[in-house]
Order: sequence, then structure tokens, then C-alpha cells
Amino acid sequence: MPPRSQIFVATSNPGKLRDFRAAAANMGVEIESLPDFKSVPLAIEDGQTFEQNARIKAEHYSRYLPGELVLADDSGLAVDALNGAPGVHSARYAALLQDRLDTNSNSDDEDNNRALLRQLEGLPEESRWGKFVCVIAAAKDGTSLQVFDGEVRGKLLTMARGSQGFGYDPLFYFPNLGRTFAELSAEQKANYSHRGQAFRAFLKWYGNRFSIAQEL
Repeated sequence: MPPRSQIFVATSNPGKLRDFRAAAANMGVEIESLPDFKSVPLAIEDGQTFEQNARIKAEHYSRYLPGELVLADDSGLAVDALNGAPGVHSARYAALLQDRLDTNSNSDDEDNNRALLRQLEGLPEESRWGKFVCVIAAAKDGTSLQVFDGEVRGKLLTMARGSQGFGYDPLFYFPNLGRTFAELSAEQKANYSHRGQAFRAFLKWYGNRFSIAQEL
């Protein structure tokens, strides 16, 4: 892997950027949001799976940075008792339950968490299992090159704990550490999280690809 490689990620979500940077720590990689990301037209995330949406976003946004490798991830929470919901609608789950999914804007994290708690109300502890899923797509000039995935299982609490994470992190209890993802530092979370797993898989592919390109 070249020293101080710069990787562009198609997101303005500070939580996601923090997760990526923590996963890239000490790897000689700089994580940057796509330049002028907020001025770029939004990708239409109409895929039915995390992978489809990750590819849609990576291909769309890479067209606005010609010649550069661009990453995009699609991630979310899949709860066993809800048949995999909120799934690909994780970022706008509250809107979905209120029949407002036609909007392209995400719901507030607190609204999504309250919506999830209402859906899980009354469920016994043993039925509150779910998993975080992340798929990262790497694209260049509008073409997907590879996808990488990661997932981690945990239990959904009945009330939020911690203030370090984002999204559903305060409700996602990770039994291996006895804490929610929102109670972990960015570095701790990166070691175990779905996004950390997927990004490390990308870094391995990226390092191998660069070495081969240099030899040629």
C-alpha cells in the first residue's frame, strides 16, 4: 500500500467518517469525504439489498471524481423478530412507519430509535437479537470494481446507553464486550463493527491491487 494513500468516501455522515478513520488508523491511509459532496446530486437509493444500494452510490458519486477510486457503503440494522427490518430502510425507518418513505431524506437518529423501540415493545430478551450489516462498494468512473461486507450480531436493549456512536448504536448491545456500540471508543468499535470488518477487507484488496499495479 502506498504511503499516505488518500481514499475518498461518498458520505457527509460524520459518524461514518469517524468509523472509517478509526478502521484506517495506523494503516497509512487518509479518509476524506468526496470533495464538494453536498453540491453533488444525490444518488437514488432504490436497491432492494445493501449491496445494490452500495453499488448504486459508489457508481453514481465516482462519476463526479474522474480517475479516482470512490467508496460508498450501505449499512443498517436487521432484527430477527422483525424479519430483517429495518434493513435497507434503517436510516429512514421512522418515516417508513409513518408512510413517508417517498421522501429522500433520512429520519433523525432519535426518531428511528424510538420507532424501533415501539416495534420491539414487549418482546422478551431472548427474542431481541439482530445484526448490523455493512456493504462497501469501490467504484471508478462509474463502474463498480469490488464489494466488501461485514456483519456483527448483538441484542437490542429497551433503552439507549452511551453517547459515542450514531444511528442505532445506543440500543445495540455487544455481548462480547458487555457494552453497547455507543459505549465504545471509535477505535474499539472499529475492531468489532460491521463497518470495520468491511473496510479491512477493502484495505487488503486495495493493498494487493496497488502492489500488482506497481509491478506491471
